Amino acid sequence: MPERKEKLILRYLSKVCDNKKAHLVSPYDIAKAVSPKIVLSVNEIDEIMAHLALENYLDFVASEGKNGYYYCITLKSKGRNFVADSKKQKKAMFMLILRSIFLATVSFVFGIILKAIFKS
Repeated sequence: MPERKEKLILRYLSKVCDNKKAHLVSPYDIAKAVSPKIVLSVNEIDEIMAHLALENYLDFVASEGKNGYYYCITLKSKGRNFVADSKKQKKAMFMLILRSIFLATVSFVFGIILKAIFKS
């Protein structure tokens, strides 16, 4: 599972990139998009992009053009499904917590009932 910085970048890329098309994205655009949460340098973004490519989330090629430094990014299926998978994971965690609270409440009530029965 990706770390916090990687998750932020993947969320941004899933908003920007279409399903099966390659897109040009500047590392400065990525840094600006995630800047309210964290500060990233171009070198950190390069490392994160390489790590995401190794984990099979995306394919990218870094290129230097007339207008600056860009990534040509294509999201793989794992990258396209990242947002949906993270929502499913959050929902599963919420249901687990809710179920635990429900079972704790039921066992507490059951304990009070048994205490009342055997006390008399």
